[in-house]
Amino acid sequence: MNTKITEKIKNDEVLTKLRQTFDNEVYLVGGAVRDFLLGKFTYDRDLIVLDEDAKIFARKIAELFEATFVALDEENKIYRLVLPDKINYIDVTNPIENSLEKDLMRRDLTINSIAVNLKTFEVVDLCGGITDLQHGVLNCINEHNFVDDPLRILRVYRFQAQYGFELSHAVIDAVCRYSDLISKPAVERINYELIRLFAGAFTFKALLNMDKTWLLEKIFPVIKELKQVPANTHHHLDLFHHSVETVKQLSGIFANSSPEVKEHMNRVDFGGASRIAHLKLAAFLHDIGKFSTWTIEEDTGRHRFIKHDEVGAQMVIGILKKLAFSNKQIDYISSMIKNHIYPSQVMSAPEINDKIMMRYVRKSGDNSIDNILLAQADRLSARGEAVSDEMVQNNISNLDRLLNFYLSVRDKLEPLPKLLSGNDVMEILNIKPSPELGRILDALHEAQINGDVTTKEQAVSYIKQFG
Repeated sequence: MNTKITEKIKNDEVLTKLRQTFDNEVYLVGGAVRDFLLGKFTYDRDLIVLDEDAKIFARKIAELFEATFVALDEENKIYRLVLPDKINYIDVTNPIENSLEKDLMRRDLTINSIAVNLKTFEVVDLCGGITDLQHGVLNCINEHNFVDDPLRILRVYRFQAQYGFELSHAVIDAVCRYSDLISKPAVERINYELIRLFAGAFTFKALLNMDKTWLLEKIFPVIKELKQVPANTHHHLDLFHHSVETVKQLSGIFANSSPEVKEHMNRVDFGGASRIAHLKLAAFLHDIGKFSTWTIEEDTGRHRFIKHDEVGAQMVIGILKKLAFSNKQIDYISSMIKNHIYPSQVMSAPEINDKIMMRYVRKSGDNSIDNILLAQADRLSARGEAVSDEMVQNNISNLDRLLNFYLSVRDKLEPLPKLLSGNDVMEILNIKPSPELGRILDALHEAQINGDVTTKEQAVSYIKQFG
């Protein structure tokens, strides 16, 4: 592994330029070392400089790369250099108490406490981080480090979601002991870790383990309600495990999806993280409205959850606001929850044709792919005794058909023209601004989506029925 990291550093243009320019005693630490040892590439490089003030050294790096200098934390002397490409970052600091050893021993996990001298390539691994990387284990250095910064409790599961590693007994014991402290870090920091947890390929595994240490309910109290809804004839799992299973199925669908779908879902359109990360969070919360809408039919014993999609879409707004999600993130996740049944409803029509599918595309817009993937994951996660394999396969096949239709037409779509303004409608119908005007305009928009109205003349004729 030491040879691997030496080659990685030598092949890294940014680090090579640093090595060739400066004679300082500098160590590459943390995530970059971890990822290099795993054979991955990273754009974020954390440096510890031992023989010069971090701010002075960071200014020199900024001049070398013509980078933007950002003081992240003046008190702790942490500085960031944003390179001109806006992709590569370098963080520079001095070690805690001017001791590299003390700095490494104060970190969260052993896999994040490995340092490499940029000049000599000497590897400093005081805690067995390389061995834990080789064995795929997340291990803590000292449980009191979780007390110093309780956010590290959540970071344990973020790294499990990212790499799929197992948790050591020491880590599990520490999280159980200090999970109550998770309310202490700033909510913005919790948000940052959460969205990266949901970006991982092993999110479902991390969620199940978070639940075992009571951490999950502390972050998402609504989980307590999900656990009260049992399995039923349409769901082979209780509602909590169905929610986690939906995340797992979504991860599998995404991993096996086409390049076009992956490109769309990997887009970073809001919140500094990919669509797939946000969609997996929506998948986890997609049924939170079921507990409050839960009824059991007396004659059949069937469990019903009428309008749980609409209720859940409203509930999630307050949940995500408390976790400091942005309005754009909340709008997206709320929309996903509200519409998680919609694609399957569209494709269960007695006759499926291009007009029906185009209506779906018009209504869903840029979220068309996202809605379909969530609907498929939900379908694969509900396999109660009343659900046959044929039903599931037909549903998935029809949703694939809808997805392929969208991919075939998306580049040819043009925005629907605005045929009539609000003023036009008021003049034609001789009415004043009112809720009724809004309903008429909404109805006209729906008629356009359906393809029933395509010209201004048709629009005028259509609205006259409201006169």
